[in-house]
Amino acid sequence: MSDYASCEIKRPLVRMVRRPTASLLHRAIVYFIALIGALLTGALLIFILGHNPLDVYVSMVQGTFGRAISFNETIKVAVPLLVTGMAVAMAFRMRFWNIGAEGQILIGGIASTAIVIYGQNIPQLPKLILMGLAAMLAAGLYAAIPALFKAKWDTNETLFTLMMNYIALQLILFLQYQKGWQKERTSFPIIRTFSPDARLPRVYGIHIGWIIALVLVILYFIYVKKTKHGYEVSVVGESVNTARYAGMNVGKVIIRTMFISGALAGLVGFIQTAGADGTLGEGTSGGMGYTAITVAWLSKMNSIAMVFVSFFIAMLDRGAKSIQTSHGIPASAAALLTGLILFFMLGSEFFINYKLVFRGRAYHG
Repeated sequence: MSDYASCEIKRPLVRMVRRPTASLLHRAIVYFIALIGALLTGALLIFILGHNPLDVYVSMVQGTFGRAISFNETIKVAVPLLVTGMAVAMAFRMRFWNIGAEGQILIGGIASTAIVIYGQNIPQLPKLILMGLAAMLAAGLYAAIPALFKAKWDTNETLFTLMMNYIALQLILFLQYQKGWQKERTSFPIIRTFSPDARLPRVYGIHIGWIIALVLVILYFIYVKKTKHGYEVSVVGESVNTARYAGMNVGKVIIRTMFISGALAGLVGFIQTAGADGTLGEGTSGGMGYTAITVAWLSKMNSIAMVFVSFFIAMLDRGAKSIQTSHGIPASAAALLTGLILFFMLGSEFFINYKLVFRGRAYHG
């Protein structure tokens, strides 16, 4: 035996070992510990700012559930997060990193606003249907552009979709200066407010976007779990070579899936303009395209889980805004508190998928 083979090799002090599939109980325990850790760390931050952590946390809960109007506002935040989460998850399932949901939301908002401006004489129900369809078609085609380049020339979809966000944003800035899009009798660069017949009706005090979102949750689940197309998406995500070997048209799957992903994001643009905001602006997407990535990852691309994750993040958002008013906590500190909680929740994924093994004793190679 050579000197090299007989030498003593020491294990590292700490090793990461991938776990087998984690049980539901293990996941629940890890998430619970992460939440407690986040709350304790946040309490330290609040204490440093000179506030009582318990009072601040109570105010956050009251800001979410304290009154009916507070709860309704939370739902309004959760709905676009949920639908956008499904949009990016659709692409992520085939390992296509769609970072362009922000731009796709804006394109959907532009298309729905165009129907409002150029179709003023259309009755309410047909108008709303046209607005939704136009938003989905425009954003779907917009998202299909990077998919086409990926399928034909294997371009980097992360950079491509990210850059297209800025194109959509600049298009809105351009439209704000167009006379037909501006508010009547003014040249101020703001797009006109939607007329009442272009607004989504309300159910229980909230626009019907929440009903649309819940229907989409079911449709998404059926599509990815029970249909041939959903199966193809999963196979492409696992291995492109395996998909080709099985006779799948990988390019077609990529383009089709990204069209659906973009269409869902575009529908969010319609829901935001016709439901929550009543107009189109550069803030229509409001960072949802990026936050939805967190929704998709925390929920493991499962649409049912996305309902709870999106509501949880909406709670944090509304709660953080409420403590700015009730306790005078700066917006930056409130955002930091929200970020801490999300950081702990995302970090918990490591302890779900991996475990740390400490060195016990040396072994001989």
